[in-house]
Amino acid sequence: MTDRQDKPFSLSDLEAIIARRAKESPDVSYTAKLVAAGVGRSAKKLGEEAVEAVIAAVENDRNGLVSESADVLYHLLVVLHARDIALQDVLNELERRTAQSGLAEKASRGA
Repeated sequence: MTDRQDKPFSLSDLEAIIARRAKESPDVSYTAKLVAAGVGRSAKKLGEEAVEAVIAAVENDRNGLVSESADVLYHLLVVLHARDIALQDVLNELERRTAQSGLAEKASRGA
């Protein structure tokens, strides 16, 4: 655990917690249970949480959006862990994309 006075909680902290809990017994860890069920189950949960976040945003439910966003981030990191993708890989991609305008970046992807 991080002492919040020393350093604010980060996605890297969450990534480390997920990696640690994924090694625990599925009987005692929700994270381990998700990982044991396979990436399909984790991805489905990510999708469900994303939809709930969208609904909260559309309904202007600030507390709901904060809560659902936390769920989205958690489940995204579980999926990344299940696929052996480090958060830093995603951050590197974001950094690469932000080196140019959003419109130019989209055009480079043909989107």
